[in-house]
Amino acid sequence: MTVVYIDLLFLLNLIANYLLLLAAGRMSGAVLMRWRIGLGAAAGALYAVLVFLPGLEWLAFWLCKMACGVLMALIAYGGERYLLRVTVFFFGASAALAGAVLGLEMLGSVSLTLEHGVFYSKLDIRLLLLLFVACYFVLSLFFRRTGRYSGRELVRLEVTLDRGTVSLTALVDTGHSLTDTATNRPVVVAEAQALSGLLPAWADAAQPIRSVERCHASGSRQARLIPYRAVGVECGMLLALRTQGVRVGEKSLGPLLMALSPTPVDDGGTYHALIGGI
Repeated sequence: MTVVYIDLLFLLNLIANYLLLLAAGRMSGAVLMRWRIGLGAAAGALYAVLVFLPGLEWLAFWLCKMACGVLMALIAYGGERYLLRVTVFFFGASAALAGAVLGLEMLGSVSLTLEHGVFYSKLDIRLLLLLFVACYFVLSLFFRRTGRYSGRELVRLEVTLDRGTVSLTALVDTGHSLTDTATNRPVVVAEAQALSGLLPAWADAAQPIRSVERCHASGSRQARLIPYRAVGVECGMLLALRTQGVRVGEKSLGPLLMALSPTPVDDGGTYHALIGGI
């Protein structure tokens, strides 16, 4: 008869679920919100505990397992543009970890799981934790290029203008060096199309100089020109607007300048804005 310690059962599965959800987010290029990933992992750990409670054995049925996995992905990444991709990666990462545990059990003649495939070992806790971490790093390295950008590079950006607030997915690019010469603060570059409906009538990203002239003629000083260099562009100009505020996650960056790009900043449409290291 196996004695199961509920606290240890919950903790081991919480750690495993957190790393699996984190790896799935990184592989798919999703925006990582650690507290949501933690909640998703806790939901999965609670399920692992419930399976062993009297009268709840039916939860071990494979449809219940699938439903729990989908629920975990929804909690951690619900609302993401590529939620389906994250969910598929999560199930794939879970299968890879299960295979690694099974292989270790066969090679070492040790038991690292209980029935129903739930992670648990009161004798080999450190070995199990080490395996979790090792699998996480292997998955992250092996599939790094599957998602074009790792999750830590993508952030949720909120920009507030006179007409309202818009939420965008932005890439944190350390090579992005545009700064406001007056304040030496970073300049956000955003697709003009992603801000449609919030821009002033005089703002046209394709005609930055003309837009500034129209702005000044209307009595406003909101618009500026930002010089930039890029591949094939020796010296170009971008129309920039002063925002009322920019937030990255829970962090407020204050009223930064936002340069408008007349073309998409990412061909694949994964993100719609760029910001330097923050």
